[in-house]
Amino acid sequence: MSNRSSLSLVAATVLFSCSAFSAPPQGYPADYQSVIDGATKEGKVVIYSTTDTKAAGPLIKGFEAAYPGIKVEYNDMNSTELYNRFISEQASGGTSGDVVWSSSMDTGLKLATDYAQEYQSPELPQLPKWAVWKNRAYGTTYEPVVIIYNKRLIPAGDVPDSHAALAKLIASQTDKFKSKVTTYDIEKSGLGFMLSVQDAKADPHYFTTLADVAKGGLAVQSSTGTMMERVSSGENLIGFNILGSYAEARAKTDPSLGIAYPKDYMLVLSRVSFISQQAQNSHAAKLWLDYVLSEKGQSILANQSDIPSLRNDIEGKNDIDGLTKMAGNALKPIPVDETLLEYLQPKKRLDYIKQWRAAAGK
Repeated sequence: MSNRSSLSLVAATVLFSCSAFSAPPQGYPADYQSVIDGATKEGKVVIYSTTDTKAAGPLIKGFEAAYPGIKVEYNDMNSTELYNRFISEQASGGTSGDVVWSSSMDTGLKLATDYAQEYQSPELPQLPKWAVWKNRAYGTTYEPVVIIYNKRLIPAGDVPDSHAALAKLIASQTDKFKSKVTTYDIEKSGLGFMLSVQDAKADPHYFTTLADVAKGGLAVQSSTGTMMERVSSGENLIGFNILGSYAEARAKTDPSLGIAYPKDYMLVLSRVSFISQQAQNSHAAKLWLDYVLSEKGQSILANQSDIPSLRNDIEGKNDIDGLTKMAGNALKPIPVDETLLEYLQPKKRLDYIKQWRAAAGK
């Protein structure tokens, strides 16, 4: 037998063994095996994501264990970088991400409207209707947006339990909170812009509230990590519009970081994911998306990555059911639909930023 024939036989054997090992998940259609076989031939999936590599690590590990013939190439970026890079690569026709997974729901959906392929996941029946857009974009998480504070420097009696209480606290102690309040820089963070717009939709008095919160001066940042670090150290005292999933994860090992859940309303973010029309590894992309949405994948997110699940059948309290029992009607999920796109129109976006800056004193 020639060397070439031997190599072909080895490759075929490896492919067969990986395919045979990776049977379709229980309840999936029988023809799903063709997706697994195609993904195994592709051998990898390229993810463009805003989810921290550390947080995504358990999910990647679980996926590669379930499908040992497929490697995950994971690219962790901020939301603005992801958006610009993906558009540029699509325009040039070069290689790009097979899957986009973005916490900036509006820019994530905008990319989906232009570049997502339609795919009906077998997990669709287990998902809330508000989390699915035309079988092209899928919400994948259920993350309350919270207030954080320094537990050493903010008395328990001063901890705000609403956005109005936050504004009242700061406006009444402007000297104490001078340049000590942090939030997103909405011009540099796509996520920060989106959350601010959703605040304005949820609260008719938002800009008045923001002006009171900003009376001591805002310290704006482009990442959740930086805000948590500064609040923990005492450089800042309090932060708002913080992703609760990251705050909860840090608070487990950081005794200085406190978390307050607003009772007036609590925005709930769901990271948007879609498969690119131009995906070079389209079978592997489907496999990855289905794994993220599956009970197994969602359990890993909820219980290992501290990112709440948008399903209600996950063990533990870190899913829709558990969070609803805790916060009830205060939870306001941001729907994955066209309303997210309204403020991405250039003029409307610019006018909104001007209004925000005026209220925030920036």
